[in-house]
Amino acid sequence: MRLGLQRVVMKAESGEPEEWVLLPKFRTEAWMPGLDWTEGRIPVAPGSNRGLEAGDGILGQAWFAGRVWTFDYPGRNLWLRAEGDLPKVAPPHRVTLGFPSDSAGKRQANYPRIQVRVNGETLDLLFDTGATLSLTESAQKALADERPAIRATSFITRSTYERWHQRHPDWRVIEDGDTNVPGSTLIEVPYIEVAGHEVGPVWFTTRPDPNFREFMSQFMDEPVEGALGGNALRFFRVTVDYTQAVAVFELVP
Repeated sequence: MRLGLQRVVMKAESGEPEEWVLLPKFRTEAWMPGLDWTEGRIPVAPGSNRGLEAGDGILGQAWFAGRVWTFDYPGRNLWLRAEGDLPKVAPPHRVTLGFPSDSAGKRQANYPRIQVRVNGETLDLLFDTGATLSLTESAQKALADERPAIRATSFITRSTYERWHQRHPDWRVIEDGDTNVPGSTLIEVPYIEVAGHEVGPVWFTTRPDPNFREFMSQFMDEPVEGALGGNALRFFRVTVDYTQAVAVFELVP
């Protein structure tokens, strides 16, 4: 509404009307790529859509698809790179991502799967630059870091959390920490290993097992146990080539 974007009303498969908007005509120096698969249209989410609390919308997997991006967390920049343009790093810091494809090799979705290691255990996670939680008042008091309640996180299934907590009772835990899912628990993992780097600490927020093992895994090439979010990626400049299914991690001092 504030931007006055052109509205397009279309009929969904259910027969119900769906509201979309078109990106404006940008100045040359302010251009941004559109959504190719929708001919530049962006769906309008209901005002109560969970996940929009910290902003006005979401640029998702379809927008990133087919392009090369650098997520420069320390520099607070997102860069669109030329096709095939990847930073040169040592082999351990260049990793292959998993994407679902059909029998003919055609990409079915663009949710990347990445492997990390926690205390020697390899986990398959969704590479999720948008993973977010909203801290409860009690969690804010426990953390006492004067940062916003809505912030980046990483997610883990409840079952994996229970295993971690049993094996490592010294790892810091905050009960009922996320207002988005009552009863969610936060656990601080001292360090994780990703793309040949060891970084931490990283807070993980629990989600019911079916959220990832059933729902999210249906869009992945293999089952996932959670998501690797911005609070773990914040140590890096991460360049992701969605076409080649490769990610390059540069540790920023």
